Amino acid sequence: MKTNHKCFILSMLTISIILFAGIAAGDEPVTRFEIVANRMVKAINAEDFAGIQQDFSKTMSEALPLDKTTMFFKGLISQCGKIKKTGQPRLIPPDQAVFACHFERTILDMKIVLDQSGKIIGLWFLPHSPPLPVRESHLTVLRLPFEGEWMVVWGGDTLEVNQHHNVQNQRYAFDFLVSDSSGRTSKGDGKQNEDYFAFGKPVSSPADGIVTDVITGVRDNTPGSMNPYSALGNAVCIEHCPMEISVLAHFKQGSILVKPGDKVKRGQVLGLCGNSGNSSEPHIHYHLQNTPVIQDGTGIRCLFDKVNVTRDGKTESKASYSPVKGDFVKEQ
Repeated sequence: MKTNHKCFILSMLTISIILFAGIAAGDEPVTRFEIVANRMVKAINAEDFAGIQQDFSKTMSEALPLDKTTMFFKGLISQCGKIKKTGQPRLIPPDQAVFACHFERTILDMKIVLDQSGKIIGLWFLPHSPPLPVRESHLTVLRLPFEGEWMVVWGGDTLEVNQHHNVQNQRYAFDFLVSDSSGRTSKGDGKQNEDYFAFGKPVSSPADGIVTDVITGVRDNTPGSMNPYSALGNAVCIEHCPMEISVLAHFKQGSILVKPGDKVKRGQVLGLCGNSGNSSEPHIHYHLQNTPVIQDGTGIRCLFDKVNVTRDGKTESKASYSPVKGDFVKEQ
């Protein structure tokens, strides 16, 4: 039997939702979505239509009262069968997750949007989109996206050292800051962006490539005030080769020097470090992913070609190195 997937799309949002996969850096633990999804699946399979609504927000319940919920999910179960299993969630910060639901007769993607209290404010069942392939190691030879020595405040392969790690496209992302010999990242009281040593420093391309996307016009935050509504802030995306795209974020407003379609060279200055987007102080966010479509990406573990690494007062030269939290790194 051919399934008409279009009938499964729920689009009853009556409030504004951020649909942008930006740099929320793990603000939403995956388990928050898993708890809701597990309850939803259990209720669907039991045909407990009132139970399906238990995690709905007030607005969602008003838009989809019990009679409409019952009609929709009866049709879903009739055509697709029960849900046999769900895949690992794909987190889309700050408030969405997608689960591949393996029904008895088809696979659909269940997309859930939660409010701050953990209630569902958006729910869709969509045609399944299998994950894009990811190379085990990247082909592009990468350099650090800056000159001079910067501190790795987040970086590494676990959540303990990298708060991005639960986010699919940012799982191997880095946040780089500049500090002085005492470990301070700013002078004075740090109330102005200009107080921060990283602010206004050049940000460069980690390799040759073609600019795919540029976000500009986002104002810089006052330190300590973050902007999740435009999470990347001012940003540049560069495709180095198929399935290898660099994402650099939080540029200073008005500083970006490139536009989509431009060819850039390794080490070419793209703009200046700023404090735009979901950023509490001036820094560079960098990650490598497998597609130019930000929200569909899967992160790729980065190895920088030649790096001087200082840790605990000792400096070593490293080749093909992936920095971790606490490193001070500099291009050789």
